Amino acid sequence: MALQQSLICKGCWQTMRVPVVLRGVLSAPFRVVGLRPSRMNPNTCTLCELMFKRVMKATKVTMDATILFADLRAYTSLSQALSAADMASVLDAFYDECAGAIWEFDGLLNKTIGDAVMAVFNFPIKQQDHARQAVLAAREIQRRCTARQAEFAELLGRTGMEFGIGIGIDSGELSFGEFGRSHRDLTAIGTVVNMASRAQSAAAAGEILVTGAVYQRVRADMPGGTAKKYQLKGFDRPVELYTA
Repeated sequence: MALQQSLICKGCWQTMRVPVVLRGVLSAPFRVVGLRPSRMNPNTCTLCELMFKRVMKATKVTMDATILFADLRAYTSLSQALSAADMASVLDAFYDECAGAIWEFDGLLNKTIGDAVMAVFNFPIKQQDHARQAVLAAREIQRRCTARQAEFAELLGRTGMEFGIGIGIDSGELSFGEFGRSHRDLTAIGTVVNMASRAQSAAAAGEILVTGAVYQRVRADMPGGTAKKYQLKGFDRPVELYTA
């Protein structure tokens, strides 16, 4: 599904009721002063990336949000088996499909980390049901990649490997903002981020694992959901995760 492009920045309109025009002739004055679609979400603008300092008058805030990690399975083996050009094609497709799915549900594609992506839901576009939006985005990522299996099969056929993505999601209170001094980085930190990352590591190819915090918020969309205990790295006790 193609991303529905917004005429104005959703983040600026929601937060400040300022109509920052992103596209068309009326966007020209905004581009002159450096306001253009953000690379993290094209329905928000570059001002949203600086909102903590210029609007919130703070470098970081505590907020309720949902974190999604998606990881390309067997990346190391694939990079050894494929040429650099073919591996770049696989990564391009992975990033593109993840980005499209995340943006479709108003998430922020915060980072691409080698063979993984990290997304934040509930900033700068506020969502009361941000956990549900993250789960829907995760399902859309898997749907999009499944739809391209024939293409990937042709590319990977000679390696004997399959294209697959594991996804982990957690919700709760975290710190979000600009971290670092010499190099400032807009990102999220906290146990929620760590838990989502570990859940992603435990997910098999094609699987979406969510924490109990996410399940409690989206249980209407996960009928009959049952938990399984996982021993996650960095956590002393087994953690219950649900398949979404």
